[in-house]
Amino acid sequence: MSTTMTIPLWGLVIFILWTIAVVLFLLAVRIRHLASGGSPKDFGIPNDASLLWRLYRVQANLVENLPLYIGVVILLTLRNVSGSLIDTVVVIYIAARLVHSVIHIVSLNPTFRLISLGIQLACLIGLIVLAIF
Repeated sequence: MSTTMTIPLWGLVIFILWTIAVVLFLLAVRIRHLASGGSPKDFGIPNDASLLWRLYRVQANLVENLPLYIGVVILLTLRNVSGSLIDTVVVIYIAARLVHSVIHIVSLNPTFRLISLGIQLACLIGLIVLAIF
């Protein structure tokens, strides 16, 4: 079975690559932290002022949300559901996912992060509805 690369599948590629990029950034920040005499114990201390903590939370959030998007992509692919509406919602979802991460990394107002999360959830629900009906 050969499946062409659809927008939802490209969205999955972008999601995975973004997750890998954040993990690599987190790894670099951790190595820098340890090299400058920091303790590994600092990795688990909640501190929104710390880039280390914010990157950890972004990475955890990406890993938590990736299975949801994978499930939607599988559902769309297996049901052979596609079209410009699906593609548009996927683009909005991936853009909101990336914006959510950037807002968290640079420590912008958490309200913007919440708005981004709301957009993502609405997109996921919309995609599920479109895939089922």
